Amino acid sequence: MVLRMAEAKLLKTIAQNKKAFHEYFVEESFETGIELAGTEVKSLRAGKANMRDSWCTIEGGELLVKGLHISPYEQGNIFNRDPLRVRKLLMHKREINRLFGLMKQEGYTLIPISLYFKGSLVKLQLGLCKGKKLHDKREDMAKRDAKRDIERTLKSQGR
Repeated sequence: MVLRMAEAKLLKTIAQNKKAFHEYFVEESFETGIELAGTEVKSLRAGKANMRDSWCTIEGGELLVKGLHISPYEQGNIFNRDPLRVRKLLMHKREINRLFGLMKQEGYTLIPISLYFKGSLVKLQLGLCKGKKLHDKREDMAKRDAKRDIERTLKSQGR
């Protein structure tokens, strides 16, 4: 229990992809490392990242994230990289091969869910997702609205 509390203090969320939970069913999640330049890490420490339209692909046995926007570091001058460049994700070859098989056979997609610091390292939480249909999205919205109404009535009754 003490170790988990210490781990929670070391985690600092940089960015989250809230749209992923609206658009997809997240079946499984993985923690991956991400290959970054020095000025990108400094920009992340300032919290300047956007994950809204990012996705992952597997090309040549490597796991890549595309569409992840990390703003240029203000004092970085010539050392800044392209904000939307393709970045390599770090996972074991066995895990990448398993994900590749699932993506090809069962129609899954790899979507970045959150970006965070774990100690001094930058980690990316990757979700193995299946797309939601329109009726699934409506059903989730109805459940969320019903839960909100129940909480509102309980709060007004003083419970």
